[in-house]
Amino acid sequence: MARVLVLMGSDSDLPTMRKAIDALSEFGIETEVAVASAHRTPEKVVELVRAADGDGTCAIIAGAGMAAALPGVVAAHTTLPVIGVPLSGSALGGTDALYSIVQMPPGIPVATVGIDAAANAGLLAAQIAAVSDPGISEALKRHRTTMAEQVEARAQKVREELQSSQ
Repeated sequence: MARVLVLMGSDSDLPTMRKAIDALSEFGIETEVAVASAHRTPEKVVELVRAADGDGTCAIIAGAGMAAALPGVVAAHTTLPVIGVPLSGSALGGTDALYSIVQMPPGIPVATVGIDAAANAGLLAAQIAAVSDPGISEALKRHRTTMAEQVEARAQKVREELQSSQ
């Protein structure tokens, strides 16, 4: 079974990071969720990451705001794919976190999604898991088909509204 570690620097990040957890759950992907700070509990971060290296985890999602060190610290301690979620809790609306996560030094990559885009982080982790799990791959294909059908239904509604107003 696929497994993803979801880390956040503070419990206040949970409302946003829950979107990643929910996306993973939709595809039957097991999650371990932890709060650990790159600055206040760095030893705990390293312990969680090292444990993930050996327990079948296929990716790590790390959400962080402001200086957003957590995703980079995680990436420094593992070769597992790391997905950073910049969080918007700062006076700069998350752009500080976005820059911090996306500007990693050569050799220590962190995939970065948009500000507060935890659902996309969950979907990206599901795509990583799908490489070795055909069931998840098929579920992702069904998910995309459903999204396309929803867009077409909305487009049809717009067409009908425009026709009825003429």
